[in-house]
Amino acid sequence: MKAVVFGYQEIGYICLEELVRFGVDVACLFTHEDDPGEEIWFRRPMAIAKERGIPVYTPESLRDEHWVDVIRDTSPDFIFSFYYRYMIPPSILQIPRVAALNLHGSLLPKFRGRAPVNWVLVKGEHETGVTLHEMLEKPDAGNIIAQEKVGIDFEDDVNTLYVKMSEAARRLMVGILPKLADGTFVRSPQVGPSTYFGGRKPQDGLIMWQQDAMSIYNLTRAVTHPYPGAFTFLDGRKLFVWKSCPRDDAADGGFRRPGEVVSSRPFLVKAGKGLVELERVQWEDAEEMDGADFGTANDLENKSLGGGI
Repeated sequence: MKAVVFGYQEIGYICLEELVRFGVDVACLFTHEDDPGEEIWFRRPMAIAKERGIPVYTPESLRDEHWVDVIRDTSPDFIFSFYYRYMIPPSILQIPRVAALNLHGSLLPKFRGRAPVNWVLVKGEHETGVTLHEMLEKPDAGNIIAQEKVGIDFEDDVNTLYVKMSEAARRLMVGILPKLADGTFVRSPQVGPSTYFGGRKPQDGLIMWQQDAMSIYNLTRAVTHPYPGAFTFLDGRKLFVWKSCPRDDAADGGFRRPGEVVSSRPFLVKAGKGLVELERVQWEDAEEMDGADFGTANDLENKSLGGGI
């Protein structure tokens, strides 16, 4: 079985690792150069390729016909895409003898589109997973080849959830590769309600204090490190919230307005419903610190957090 692989990030590393372990002839790897502005917390599939002598390409665009020729000349049975960041043109998707397959970070047809690991947390989902599906010109719409479910616990953040999804991606690949090799895999159409979400930008991390405490908690855990973070404003300064926890509002009698500081230690802020304890915070361009220590070090009496109120 011969394949051309498009991949990046930890899941790209894991899936390429399983292809090599299974004995797939990987003709070449298309991947990305690291972005100097991005926190690189993951292993790169490029490391496996270099160790194995697999040719590596890092084009900024796949629209050049040169890349169509490069891939066609390898005569692949499959094309695999594992967290590759660019859309693969139809002219390339038509090349493999058997199929062009993508690993998507949700249980399709839910959470099609970009940043699914972040969006499932923002939306307070209790379950997600990974889906291997056929690639079409329309993103995330092709037949399903395999899925692996992942439970989302209350304590999970984007880091712990990504670890779970990486483990699920490995299980999926181990289970499906024999069927891909002998042709016994099944193509199943996507059924049920579908949802689509676009990419997220740093400004999407603005905390809206009118929301309930659970929604604010979901935002902070969805965009914590290594992502840009949830944030608010205090005294005109940007304040990042890296970790929070929802609390009930029995302690303040429910008379405060959203965004008002209820307590400095612990650092409690009134939400639209309930309270949010800010457990890890950081002034922009300063060191991250414990929320209670921040509250003690700063005069928070009668203060309100803004930007979202």
